[in-house]
Amino acid sequence: MKIKTFAIYIITVLLVALTWSGAAAADQHSGTWKMNPAKSKYSPGPAAKNITLTIESDETHMKIDSQGTDGSDNPTHIQFDAKFDGKDYPATGLPSGDSVSAKLINANTTQVTMKKDGQPVMTVTSVVSNDGKTRTSTFKGKDPQGREVNNVVVYDKQ
Repeated sequence: MKIKTFAIYIITVLLVALTWSGAAAADQHSGTWKMNPAKSKYSPGPAAKNITLTIESDETHMKIDSQGTDGSDNPTHIQFDAKFDGKDYPATGLPSGDSVSAKLINANTTQVTMKKDGQPVMTVTSVVSNDGKTRTSTFKGKDPQGREVNNVVVYDKQ
């Protein structure tokens, strides 16, 4: 009887731990993030003037609403809702794409591939710091003019 009680206790502890770690992963990405222009680097420029990301995320998907102003003072608005399954999902407002596919690399890291007509044009790897206060997104690919892009955009949690 003691072995059965002990086994049930261990299983319960493991289930609680797994549930808590899944919730922690979702909490790392979810929230409102504002671009920190002083820490961000754009190549080629010009750099965006401001960006506010609103993210809803859990261990199965991520929903993004990004609003801001680009380097030429034009408003930007990007939206998508994608599961972390590598499949293509529609996206609006991308400068050089019409869909995205997403992967959850680990609790702190996501990877989104922007695509145009099903072909990859840009990969964005985003890492949330261990303290959950900073999100760093590295953009690699080509812009609408065909130039190589290597942007690092740093966001602060609001």
